[in-house]
Amino acid sequence: MSMEIKKIGLLTSGGDAPGMNCAIRAIVRTAIHNNIQVFGIKRGFEGLLNGDIEEMQARDVSNIMFRGGTILRTARSSEMRTEEGVEKAAQLCKLLKLDALIIIGGNGSLSGGLDLSKKGVNVIGIPGTIDLDLDCTDYTIGFDTAVNTSLDAVNKIRDTSSSHERCSIVEVMGRGAGFIALWTGLSGGAEEVVIPERELSKEEIIEQILENRAKGKRHNLIVVAEGRGNSQQLAEEIEKDTGISTRATILGHLQRGGSPTALDRVAASIMGYNSIMALLEGKKNRIIIQRDGKYTDIDLEEGLNYHREYNDYLYHVTKVLAI
Repeated sequence: MSMEIKKIGLLTSGGDAPGMNCAIRAIVRTAIHNNIQVFGIKRGFEGLLNGDIEEMQARDVSNIMFRGGTILRTARSSEMRTEEGVEKAAQLCKLLKLDALIIIGGNGSLSGGLDLSKKGVNVIGIPGTIDLDLDCTDYTIGFDTAVNTSLDAVNKIRDTSSSHERCSIVEVMGRGAGFIALWTGLSGGAEEVVIPERELSKEEIIEQILENRAKGKRHNLIVVAEGRGNSQQLAEEIEKDTGISTRATILGHLQRGGSPTALDRVAASIMGYNSIMALLEGKKNRIIIQRDGKYTDIDLEEGLNYHREYNDYLYHVTKVLAI
């Protein structure tokens, strides 16, 4: 059932992800095409609570698809973690007469949106996080760009690792999920990938390095997800125990930046478009997802509570190809 939508708010929250600007562009232009006013909220929930809001026009989103980050900027809000903060934000949405609030962000940001939905705000969530750590969707905006940034770094590090016949440890982002590490490891030809989802001891890593050396391999590449942490200490312990020169490189926030890949631009554009279509169809409190190659939407609370079991397939393929 369709409903009349006249005015919506739009914000990006939490960690930025390449492709967020493409989603913003799609939302603004699809909304305007359907005679809906869009009010951009600066700096996420912090901007909502502080009233940092202005109407957006079609020209405001020109020439932003190639830019990383988010033109609406982003911030983390401690106030939104309180009942008082959520109540204040909900009242502001009603005061502004917003028919819906579209939130682009990860699990924490969309959880804030869920809290608002329980206060009567119609929330549409779009998954934007480089970590790919929202289980309800097969894809999140920013993941492909982050992996390609990591892969580019790995390719360069491999050159010097080979020249010096050393072991290189590359730490990529991913506090609670190892998808960036797994994809980087497989596409970069890593011998080992260390991720939060599976146990792997220092002794097992060293055994793998020594086994590879015995087979004639003169350099090694290990990709570590930041959730497993302390790559520098691991490098020092490997060098101490094996005598092999070992260096750690932590890529850090380098992975958040850069021009989004075509995949991220397309995914973000479709998700942004679908968020407006969902509203025009009368849907409330949904999250836009990609599942089995198709874009759809599901209940926001259901999506945030969905748990997908870890599948060891990518790790297994990486190990087989590394022999």
